[in-house]
Amino acid sequence: MKPHIVVLTGAGISAESGLSTFRDNGGLWEQHSVYDVATPEAFERNPELVLRFYNERRRQLASVEPNRAHQLLAELEAQYRVSIVTQNVDNLHERAGSSQVIHLHGELTKVRSSRYPDQVYDIGCDPIALGDTCDRGAQLRPHIVWFGEEVPMIEVAADVVRTADQLLIVGTSLQVYPAAGLVHEIDAHVPITVIDPGEPASVSRARVIRKGASEGVAEWLTSLML
Repeated sequence: MKPHIVVLTGAGISAESGLSTFRDNGGLWEQHSVYDVATPEAFERNPELVLRFYNERRRQLASVEPNRAHQLLAELEAQYRVSIVTQNVDNLHERAGSSQVIHLHGELTKVRSSRYPDQVYDIGCDPIALGDTCDRGAQLRPHIVWFGEEVPMIEVAADVVRTADQLLIVGTSLQVYPAAGLVHEIDAHVPITVIDPGEPASVSRARVIRKGASEGVAEWLTSLML
């Protein structure tokens, strides 16, 4: 059986493709507070603003491409079993060719019923508007895990992490929970590598490559092949 590499990715990998990140804008995301666009209360208070915000995120996503880091991780599947666990809501891993991607915080290219969570629709990068409804007549909302909501895929991700032969962490500060807690699911003998140019939270026994995603993944791959 092929060795299993689990890759935990965050906003830093998508930033290299040109997607803006919340933490890099002083607590603002395209000049919007998270409390205005990424909570259930915000959607109740001003659904038009929230829908417009995510429509713009989809429009931006349609204008960018996977970068070299995404491509290198996809190419790993030729030699390894690779599972991507991402905090990102974009589809750049899939577009690069990765076949096993777990989205912890939802998917930008999907929407769901605001009343019936099991009613999920793939809309690509198309916009949605107030008055667009599911098959049962309820308003559609972004298929995003907002602040204050449960992270339904966290246990699935934890099960995957527990089977890793190597853990690679790319472009995340490891400050957002429960995603950051996944590093504690790894067995003590499993190698951990963190790729981030900033100051990610300390991970015991991890090798840290202080470079951007593409350059760091390339360096890690070189060491992997030695």
